[in-house]
Amino acid sequence: MKWITARPHAATIALWTAVLFLGAGLRADAGAASNGDAQMVPMNISSLAQKVRPAVVNIRTVKTVSGGGRVFRHFYGNPFGDRDNPFKDFFPQFPDDNAPDFKQQSLGSGFIIDKEGFIVTNNHVIDGADQIKVRLANEKEFDAEVIGRDANTDLALIRIAPSKDLVPLEIGNSDQLQVGDWVVAIGSPFGLEQTVTAGIVSAKGRVIGAGPYDDFIQTDASINPGNSGGPLLDMEGRVVGINTAIIASGQGIGFAIPVNMAIGIIGQLEKSGEVTRGWLGVGIQDLTDELKSYYNIKRDTGVLISQVYEGDPADKGGVKVGDVVIAVDGKEVKSSRDLSGQIAGLPVGKKTSITLIRDGKERTVDVTLGKRAEDVQRAGTGKKNEENLGLQLRDIDPEMAKRFGYESGERGILVTDVSSGSKAEEAGIRQGDLVIEINREQVASISEFQKAVGKVKTGEAIQLLIKRPRSGFVVAKLVK
Repeated sequence: MKWITARPHAATIALWTAVLFLGAGLRADAGAASNGDAQMVPMNISSLAQKVRPAVVNIRTVKTVSGGGRVFRHFYGNPFGDRDNPFKDFFPQFPDDNAPDFKQQSLGSGFIIDKEGFIVTNNHVIDGADQIKVRLANEKEFDAEVIGRDANTDLALIRIAPSKDLVPLEIGNSDQLQVGDWVVAIGSPFGLEQTVTAGIVSAKGRVIGAGPYDDFIQTDASINPGNSGGPLLDMEGRVVGINTAIIASGQGIGFAIPVNMAIGIIGQLEKSGEVTRGWLGVGIQDLTDELKSYYNIKRDTGVLISQVYEGDPADKGGVKVGDVVIAVDGKEVKSSRDLSGQIAGLPVGKKTSITLIRDGKERTVDVTLGKRAEDVQRAGTGKKNEENLGLQLRDIDPEMAKRFGYESGERGILVTDVSSGSKAEEAGIRQGDLVIEINREQVASISEFQKAVGKVKTGEAIQLLIKRPRSGFVVAKLVK
């Protein structure tokens, strides 16, 4: 057999010569760029991975599902329902009530935080587990115990036997992360231990509906099932997040809990096995443009107090409905999520300074925080037609309050009907709304409503401050 060697054409030689010169120029440019401030592609991922791998662990759990559970019944129950099963003589049949227990196994990741054997992971990785096994990078395996867990942030702390051989990870600062920064994720996706992926921070402060304290780092570093609980690292090998969630139908979209949020929670879990959060006892909502105008708020940040629960810390401290909170202990409050996070992060019993705006003036009140119960649920008569506005109203009573989702002690006038094509309908008023103020004047009965409306001349504007179930305060504007 003869080997045929292609001779390069003269034009081809010229082309490759040009490419070589161009490549030399690109290398020179790359060298110049490397001497600048910006580094486009990190060069130390391999050394970083070698450094941190010993601290990343694989977590395997076993959970017993009573009666075999839905999965067991799907495979071994009667797929023919109440009809006779023609295969009953060939396969064992288990009544639902007496089906054997089913052992459900799952995989996850975690990372070591000290030589005492403490490991951080996600709550959903170990929730309900009867057995937890931790495998280190050197393939040594340990039994682990649960020290504490917090379902609201999906964080958990487990522990294996302490050892001098354990390599803890250094904790970084997630507040210093910027969108576009390079990050590395390490974990056991699909059981493939010690998998390293790299990407950038795609966004910060993401709310994905996972819980009341959502504040996720979004990254395009590949995260898959099994990565849960593993670390998200900066380019110095420091933990900046805990990989937690993915979008099942998405690619390059993963979410991590910021380590700055996790530090305090992990500390509480280590100390007491549970998390306690500060509690103000208020209902809050973000400011809309209409609410800013109504309350004469000139700033872009702040949170409106839509409800104050009687006897709770805010009530005792003098906070009132309609106040706009702008700072907690001197730290600016930007949104309702921000306020919830700040208060939740403070210790129970702390005397806290609340800066707020009331009637256009800034003031400060001191509130001693209570303990938040994680399952907190806050658990007139006559009718009148305001035909000119298109409203049917009635004084609210405990029964009506319960029916429309309000507190039994709510004050205001309930909208029971809105006429089609009326001024009220055009203004966006709905059945079930609770009218609280007319042109900044509080109204708690139909007579007070009529009196307030009577002060407005025909052709003048009427502003109604309305409370709406599950929506908070709304301002409706119409002309008399």
